[in-house]
Formats: sequence, structure tokens, C-alpha cells
Amino acid sequence: MTDLASTAPNHVSPPANGNGDKTLLIIRDVQENSTLVRYARIARRWRWVIIGAVAAGVAAALIVTFLMTREYSATSRIEIAREEARIFNIQGVQPEAGTLDQEFYQTQYGLLKSRALAGRVAQELALADNRPFLDAHGITDAPGALVNERPLDNSPAARQQRLARITTVLLDQITISPMRASRLVDITYTDPSPEVAARIANVWAQQFIRSNIDRRFEATRYARNFLERRLQEQRRLLNESERALVGYAANQRIININTPTGEGVTGERPITADDLVAYNTALAEARNQRILAESALRSGGAATTASVNNPTLGALRQRRGEVAAERARLLSQFEPQYPAVQALSAQLQQIDRTIATEEGRIVSALRGQVSQAAAREQELAGRVESLKDNLIDLRRRSIQYNILQREVDTNRTLYDGLLQRYKEIGISGAVGTNNISIVDEARVPNRPSSPRPLLNLLLGLVLGASLGAALAFALEQIDEAITDPGEMEAMLGVPSLGVVPKVDVGDPLEALQDRRSALTEAYLTIKTNLQFATPHGVPRSLMITSTHAAEGKSTTALALALVLARQGLKVLVIDSDMRSPSLHQRLAVANDKGLSNILSGNERWDQVVQETSLAGVKAISAGPHPPNSGDLLSGPWLGTLLAELTASFDHVIVDAPPMLGLADAPLVASKVGGVVYVVESFGVQSRSAKVAINRLRNSGAHLLGAVLTKFESRKASYGYGYDYGYGYGYGSEKPA
Repeated sequence: MTDLASTAPNHVSPPANGNGDKTLLIIRDVQENSTLVRYARIARRWRWVIIGAVAAGVAAALIVTFLMTREYSATSRIEIAREEARIFNIQGVQPEAGTLDQEFYQTQYGLLKSRALAGRVAQELALADNRPFLDAHGITDAPGALVNERPLDNSPAARQQRLARITTVLLDQITISPMRASRLVDITYTDPSPEVAARIANVWAQQFIRSNIDRRFEATRYARNFLERRLQEQRRLLNESERALVGYAANQRIININTPTGEGVTGERPITADDLVAYNTALAEARNQRILAESALRSGGAATTASVNNPTLGALRQRRGEVAAERARLLSQFEPQYPAVQALSAQLQQIDRTIATEEGRIVSALRGQVSQAAAREQELAGRVESLKDNLIDLRRRSIQYNILQREVDTNRTLYDGLLQRYKEIGISGAVGTNNISIVDEARVPNRPSSPRPLLNLLLGLVLGASLGAALAFALEQIDEAITDPGEMEAMLGVPSLGVVPKVDVGDPLEALQDRRSALTEAYLTIKTNLQFATPHGVPRSLMITSTHAAEGKSTTALALALVLARQGLKVLVIDSDMRSPSLHQRLAVANDKGLSNILSGNERWDQVVQETSLAGVKAISAGPHPPNSGDLLSGPWLGTLLAELTASFDHVIVDAPPMLGLADAPLVASKVGGVVYVVESFGVQSRSAKVAINRLRNSGAHLLGAVLTKFESRKASYGYGYDYGYGYGYGSEKPA
């Protein structure tokens, strides 16, 4: 619980005296604003609606369970491999995909639920002619008939119509459940007959495998037919291109020879190119010989390579060296005129003349060689130039030849590729491998899969609870009645001064005579809260009003007067409801004179005030009914009267008329020190109370707070009751 300080209005401040601030203890019941508590309150308030909805949901679930047809589910399990097992390392027609590619598996799951597969199953089991199956699923030839009462119509149109409806039934009853993180897939079929469910589940898996193989064969057959047509066309193009190439080569005298180019690949080159290479090589050799001969000729003969390599010159030079050596030896001993020396000198001269003659002959031979080499070089150069012209002309004529040659090569490559692919497809189609296999066949189920009573009851319970909760929230939103203090503060925007419990038996004034009763404790709390509503405690003049009549405003006025009087204060209660007075009846006093006489100027207040049965409380009744009470209340006499009364009494409490439809209460509220607004629990709509409170505020009234009367904690499903608060500390005695 929280104290009043946390919820008191902003203008309220605790009083102070000369001795310092007093510590104020505020006792007030508040409601916790948490969402969980709010939902619990709504559930308790509308518990019978929720219980009724739950009961209806459970009853509906039981009825549906008993009316449902028993159905059995059979499951077969297959494995879908990512790639088929290959016997030959030959690619098939269909493209390969990555291991993590989910499109493949999603495609397979879609094929398992295809109408084509359902049609294959129906045809395989001849379900179009199966009378028990047709009757079990309500498939008839005659529209509107419950069963087939006559022989089946076997016309193509009727059979096709039955097959279409059977296919729809099969697709509705089949369930494809891939196992997470695996290649396994469960195929579950549900049918009133357990044998039919198992047979259809198994045939479904078998037909899926066969349809997969058929699709592969169909793709292979289509590819083979396509490649055969392409091969025939490509063969024709290859033959035409080869004939065009040979004819052009013959017309243009183009002769090419095959030459290896490495790695087993051969190319073609013209003969003219080979001739040009050979003559160009010979020209280079002739030019080299000419250069060597001219070089030897320019060296003077003796130092040339030819003279050095001549054996005759070699022998002569060797002989001359020997003779010169012998002559030099003799000159070292004899004079030049010595006969032997002269003989050697003559011999030396003869050898020199012979060497000169031989060198002259060699020079002549070199000049002849230079001449021959130059002539051969010139001849070869002319031949090379001629071959170059021929080769250039050949290349010019070979442009079209090369175009035809490339066309031949392209056609041959395409033809070889198509032929190889045609052979591979033939082998791949003949092998007939499959990537789908049956892991577990479906067995005949022993017990039905539906209905499931516990699940249906749980579902009915959940749906009923959901419906009940929705109805409770809807009723809570529709119902604008104020039920507890928390709603009163939130909806009306005024602080709560307290809560008054409902008195089921007897007059509330009798319960107020017991100072330990719950009603007395409630008004003591309200009086305590009023002490903190203003800086000067409880206002000297206080008006009590409500939205409608019979909300407890008169009881509240008398109760507050009694509680204040018990503190030794002089309290006066005034009945300002001159249209429908009730205070004189509650207090058992006369009503021949009252407020109407005072305001009309016929009587003074001290002449009409009356003693009451409530100790310390005096009263002024409403008096005779005036022609227009609003005129009396709007005059200056009411303010003067209240000023005189507050000077003679400690507190003046005015029991005012209700707010809606009347102008009396706002007129009184503008002249009193404070207004207490009474709200009946479950008795007033928040919209009406808001309008009334706005009228009070527009009149300039000082609205202190609101009091919730006739409150029943059990009916409001409030978070806590008042038994522990009103009557706490009295032992085992309970308040009256």
C-alpha cells in the first residue's frame, strides 16, 4: 500500500504551526497499477463470462470429437540424394548444382505434392473404379447424391471428372514432411481405412521414383532426337564447306602441305613458303662466300686465308726459312763473298720468286671466286624476290581459302562435339540410375490418428479461454461504470478521498452509530484525507454532490457531520435540494420551514435550525418547494447565509442536488469552501461523471476529491478487501 501523499493533488500542502512541521500519516487504499494486476482484476470481474466461454469451448470440442470420423495415417520414408550414383563418368542432360543448393530439395518437395503425381497414384490404384473409396470420400457421378447408388459411369468425361476430384482428395490428405538436416522425407497419407492409407503412402513413394526416372528418360529422349537432327544438319554443312574449300584450292592452284606444330597438332603451309625459305638460305650462303672472298682479296694475298692454307706456299716458306737460317749461320763465320754464302743467297732469291709467283696465282683464283660468288648471289636474290612476289600473291588468294578453311574447322568441331555428346547421352540413358530410394515402407496403422480427444479438449479449452478473454476485454471496454478507486482517479482526473463499503442490511445511519463499524472507519478515513486537502484542514463550508440521485451523497453528508461532531465540533447540515428534499426524512425533522424560507427573506436561519438525533449535529431542512429554486440559489442571500453560519458553526455541510440536468449544484459550489463529489460504484457511467465534474470546475468550485460509495470489493474484483483495514485491532469481534 502507498500513503495519500503519493496520490494527493498538487495544490495540497501539509499545514504548519509555530512549533514546526507536523508529520502527517495518511491512510488511504489504492489500487496497484501494474498490468498483471489489471488483467487479474478484469478476469475476476468477468469470471463467469470467461468460465462460460471455456465451458462452451470444451463442449464444442467434445461434440466435434464424437462427430469426427476416425482416420488412420500411414507413413513411408524416402531418401532424396543430391546427385545420382554414376556408373560411367559421363555427364547427363540435367545440370549439376552445389551441395548447399536448396532449390533442388524445394523442387523435389513441390513435385511430391504435384497434381501429376497424385494423378499417377490414382491411376495406378484404379481409384476411379474403387466404389468403397469413392463412397468414403463422397465422390459421386450425380451432383448432390450422398453415395453411388447406381453403376459408375465409365465414359471418358465421367472418369476424367472423378479422377480430378480424387486427385484433389489425395492432395488434401497427403502430408510431405522433410526431416531437418537430412535427406529423408516422410510421406504421410490419412484415410478412414488403415489399409488404404498404407497402400496409398507406399504407391505414392513408388510413383515418385518412377516419375523421376520417366522425367530423366524423357529428357534423354528429347535430347537424343534433338542431337540427331543437329548432327544431320551439321554433317551436311561440313560436307558442303569441305567441297567448297577443295574446289577453291584447285582453281587457285593453292597447294599446302601438313606440318607438325607440336603436341600432335598439324598445320598447313604452302609449298612456295618452303621454296622461299630454301632460296633465302642459299642466298645467305652465297653472300657469305662473296664477302669472305672479297675480304681475302683485299688483304693482299699472302695474309689471306687461302694463302695460309695453300700447301705449296707452306712448303716454300718452310724451305726459305731453312735456307735463310743456314745463310745467317755462315755469315757469322764468313764474308758475304764466300761461295757457300753466295750460293745460299742465290737459292733464297729463287725461293722468293717462286713464292711470289704462287701468291699471284692465288690472288687470280680469289678474284675468280669473288666474281662467281657475286654472280650466284645476284641470281639467288632475283629468285628470292620472285618467290616473294609469288608468296604475296598466294596469300592474297589464300584469304578466301582461309575463310573456307575456318568454316570447315568450325563445322568439323561442332560435328565432333555433337557426336560425342550424342554417344554420352545414349550411354547415360541406357544406364537408368536414380537418386531416390525408399527407406521405410508404410505399415498398416493399428490405431487412428484422429480424432485426438485430449488435443481437441486442449484446443477447445484454449479457444474457449481466448474467446472468454476477448469477451471480457470487450465488455470491460464497453462498460463505462466506475468500479474501484483506481478507475475513479484515472477516468475522472480527481483524487480519491476514500471508499465507502456498501451496507446490505439496515440504515447506514444505524451502522454509523457503531464507532467500530466498517462504515464509520471509512468516513473517518475520508475526514482524515479532507484535513490534508487544504492548508487549513477540513473546509469550514463543504458541499456534497453527485452525478445522479441516490448515489449516497446525503448519507455522506450526514456521516461527515457525525464524524466531525464526535470531535467536539459544532456542525450544521443544510439540505439545499429544494426540488427533491430527503434530509428531513433521514433525520426525522420537520420540513415546514427551511432553506427556501431563509433565501426568500421570510425567516432567519436561527429560526429554522433544528436539533437532530445525531449528537452535536444541527440541521436546516430544504423547506417548502419554491417556484424556482435556481433563482433563490443564484441570489446574494446564499453567500451571506454561509458567511453567517460559518461564523456560528465550526463546519457547515451542504447536501446539494445532483449535477446533471440541474443548475442548483454549480450555484452552491461556487460559494462554499470545498466540494466533495460522490460516485456510486457500478452505479454511474464515467462519461456522465466527467460532464458533471467539468460543470463544477467551470463554475469555479474548489473540487477537493471524490468518494466512492456502495463499494463491493468482491463484485469489483478489487485487489484487496477492507476487512483487514476497517476493523483491524478489534480481536475476534467483527464490526457491525
